[in-house]
Amino acid sequence: MSLELSVDRSSPVPLYFQLSQQLEAAIEHGALTPGSLLGNEIELAARLGLSRPTVRQAIQSLVDKGLLVRRRGVGTQVVHSQVKRPLELSSLYDDLEAAGQRPATKVLVNTVVPATAEVAAALGVAEDGDVHRVERLRLAHGEPMAYLCNFIPPGLLDLDTAQLEATGLYRMMRSAGITLHSARQTIGARGATAAEADRLAEPEGAPLLTMQRVTFDDTGRAVEYGTHTYRPTRYSFEFQLLVRT
Repeated sequence: MSLELSVDRSSPVPLYFQLSQQLEAAIEHGALTPGSLLGNEIELAARLGLSRPTVRQAIQSLVDKGLLVRRRGVGTQVVHSQVKRPLELSSLYDDLEAAGQRPATKVLVNTVVPATAEVAAALGVAEDGDVHRVERLRLAHGEPMAYLCNFIPPGLLDLDTAQLEATGLYRMMRSAGITLHSARQTIGARGATAAEADRLAEPEGAPLLTMQRVTFDDTGRAVEYGTHTYRPTRYSFEFQLLVRT
């Protein structure tokens, strides 16, 4: 590892936190790539003039965040960084690409089903009328990131399975001339069911992030209703909050 690391002993910020923030930034910006090995605690401590417990605390904080992993016989290794999704109308595929995460998609279901009352209300279609149901597993670097279930009104666009695996749903909509304008979104959390745990490689009952979203085009028409689950060890939402004046 050859990084420019330093600590400011005159700062009120704890030394371990200064170090952990610099290492986290290096991981997020690609200076420390997945699979990279950190120097051992003794080397880092000597290099920065810190105590071993301080360095150990900095590293442990990143292990707890899922950015580093301690492997017996190997050392402390960088794992794939968490995707931080800004709260804006974007697709997971685009967010993963922007984060350099090499997205891939596995289509699990692509069919037409009768709209339930919930789906009909979200999309503004008749209950029991036909809607497309698409279920996908989104991966990054070969690891599952999210399970995506979307409902799309009939006749909106060609939902070709090969295309769904090659690109994102929103890109397909834009290519079809649909202008995405706004969305109504709810974010929550719950424990993973057995099926979800199996899909996302998490233990049953593990906490999952959930998101429900209805997306509208520039005419106010609902163009998709999605209900998704995400691995919180690999994914988070970022909010920017402003004071109302």
